[in-house]
Amino acid sequence: QVSLVESGGGSVQAGGSLRLSCAVTGRTYSNWCWGWYRQAPGQGRSLVPIVYTSAGITYDDDSVKGRFTISRDKAKNMLYLQMNSLKPEDTAMYHCAAGECRGGTWWRALHWGQGTQVTVSS
Repeated sequence: QVSLVESGGGSVQAGGSLRLSCAVTGRTYSNWCWGWYRQAPGQGRSLVPIVYTSAGITYDDDSVKGRFTISRDKAKNMLYLQMNSLKPEDTAMYHCAAGECRGGTWWRALHWGQGTQVTVSS
């Protein structure tokens, strides 16, 4: 059984930074991709468009490029999301996820965490 537990959320002002952590336990596979989903109040869950794959880091769009960085410490079985220059529209519950990629892009989530809240005030 794979378990993902997030931490590091909080409340910051616009322009601030937060580092989210995700502790992973259980058996994982080298071909899994790693990412973060976020769900803003009243909205559906969406993939943060930065994904850690076995081939490197990929971006689905430019909305977080230059602001967010994703990293994975395999020795500690941790996943991180460094978020800089935060904007009010980044406010959401953030969930880390282990997933499957196809063709180098995120295809589906296999395991989720419970989430950590990020609130950015203007």
